Amino acid sequence: MREHSPRLLIVFALCIGFGAAFGYIATAIGNDTIAGFDTTVIGFVQGLEVPWLTSIMKTFTWIGSGYVVASIAMIGFIGLYFALRYRQQAFLLIAVVAGSILLNSILKNYFKRERPDIHRILDVNGFSFPSGHSMMAFALYAIIAYIAWRNVKTTMSRVLLILLTAFMIIMIGTSRIYLGVHYPSDVIGGFVASALWLTFAISIYAYFKNKREKKERPLRVDE
Repeated sequence: MREHSPRLLIVFALCIGFGAAFGYIATAIGNDTIAGFDTTVIGFVQGLEVPWLTSIMKTFTWIGSGYVVASIAMIGFIGLYFALRYRQQAFLLIAVVAGSILLNSILKNYFKRERPDIHRILDVNGFSFPSGHSMMAFALYAIIAYIAWRNVKTTMSRVLLILLTAFMIIMIGTSRIYLGVHYPSDVIGGFVASALWLTFAISIYAYFKNKREKKERPLRVDE
């Protein structure tokens, strides 16, 4: 138990931090104290609007859509399970992505926040908070990064992995603000909610993986 104590403490602190951050955003939305922040960021992001950038943002929004995320997750599952034989990690990938989709649906139906109507480039239905694209993008690319991190060894590979992951997550989230279908607080709230779920899921995975490895580890003579 002692060898796991620092790790458990870190996980607990992260969960508390992400949970508190999400609670703060949700409360600020409820009492409308975050409206100034949302309006300022929307004004800046949508002030960058030009045709070529709109095409790029629509592409990133498409990449972050449910169909594409589900397709990437299934391709990842097949590759991990059948090609690489990383079966536990394959199920972890699916569990994290599916869990983020379910959690988003629950949260949206609980908060029922209407979408912004300042300048809508795309027409979409459904509630606004937290952003589903942001949650799915964070869950998908962060869990892929986690799995890849465990299987790549060079520092350069890991740096590139972090940069690519951050780029995809940020661009998909920003595209939702640019296209006028989400408030910035929706996007940030989606990132935080997904980070909380990801931390919980990885900690459960690591716990059972370590437990299984201990059972399979041969006893030494002096044990």
